[in-house]
Amino acid sequence: MERKQFLRTLGAGAAFALTFPCVHGCSKDENQNGTIVVEPTNVDFTIDLTSAEAANLGENGGFILKRLVVIAKNLEGQYIAASQVCSHEAYDQVRFVNQQGGIFYCDVHGSQFEQNGTPLNQIGSNPAKTLKIYNTELNGDILRVFE
Repeated sequence: MERKQFLRTLGAGAAFALTFPCVHGCSKDENQNGTIVVEPTNVDFTIDLTSAEAANLGENGGFILKRLVVIAKNLEGQYIAASQVCSHEAYDQVRFVNQQGGIFYCDVHGSQFEQNGTPLNQIGSNPAKTLKIYNTELNGDILRVFE
């Protein structure tokens, strides 16, 4: 029996039920760890450091996510910002972690970046490029993140 003939005997519902998990599981558009997105452009916004949104920036090593940007207070107490979109395969999973003096890390494939965006490791045949870093400027309790 040929495949077409077999699928016809099952009916459309059964054929869909059997094939959907394979097709969906093989897709690169999404995975359980994040979504493929486009790196943000024209970044220019502010954060009130006294607001609830900025609570995690109260301690060295803390970070928040806003508009696909990771804003962190590094281990030396300086504010830094990078794209949340990994330069390896464009998943939106870059975070700041307290490893190796504080690095940006994407847990989808394990890409690691220095605070200046330089890749620390090479993943497979598609190595990560430099992670986009944004400027930060502190004026009182207002932190500006911009290109």
